[in-house]
Amino acid sequence: MDHAALLTAAREAAHNAYAPYSHFPVGAAIITTTGEIICGCNVENAAYGEAICAERNAITTAVAALGPNIQVDTVAVVGLQAAPCWPCGACRQVLREFNCRGVIVEDESGSPIQLPFADLLPHSFGPEALHSPDDHGEH
Repeated sequence: MDHAALLTAAREAAHNAYAPYSHFPVGAAIITTTGEIICGCNVENAAYGEAICAERNAITTAVAALGPNIQVDTVAVVGLQAAPCWPCGACRQVLREFNCRGVIVEDESGSPIQLPFADLLPHSFGPEALHSPDDHGEH
């Protein structure tokens, strides 16, 4: 899938956002390493901390649909009120959990900007950092 098509899927998802408090609708589209495309949008809540961002919505939807072993090739993120609209820190960490390889957003003119995920979250913490004592030969 080309970058423009993935951004279009994210933009369409943003139109479904539930953002009555921030008025900042965001959509995300992920493509897995096996080619499935899953979209998500932000869903706010009167208890602000219970809101979910578009990127995490897409990931949780992908896990529910495809299982816990999904791997994310690329995520596209579109904010209808601002460009570029980069993933927040929490979303970056969740995307990292599923080995996201790339991120695409739009610049102010609507053109794609692509970055390797490692550039967006360098020196990241991931599952491999959680070693049990047995992993090091200790008991």
